[in-house]
Amino acid sequence: MCLSIPSKIVEILPDNYAIVDTMGVKRKVSLDLMSEPVEIGDYVLIHVGYAMTKMREEDALESLKVYEEILKSIEEEELKDY
Repeated sequence: MCLSIPSKIVEILPDNYAIVDTMGVKRKVSLDLMSEPVEIGDYVLIHVGYAMTKMREEDALESLKVYEEILKSIEEEELKDY
């Protein structure tokens, strides 16, 4: 199973690449598979280094909130074991 975490475009690079921020981690992704143009500030879903689709900001922020809650829950559960 693959999970796509919404990522925010923070920089557009030459040759159809962009830098995205995925929950604080920045990385370079290809825009070659995008069917519509993107701009700085847009949210996209990434799969194996390719931006696949653009998301509405409110949907992206809601998804990120859920991921943060899941991570917090996992962290709290792991701390119980110590």
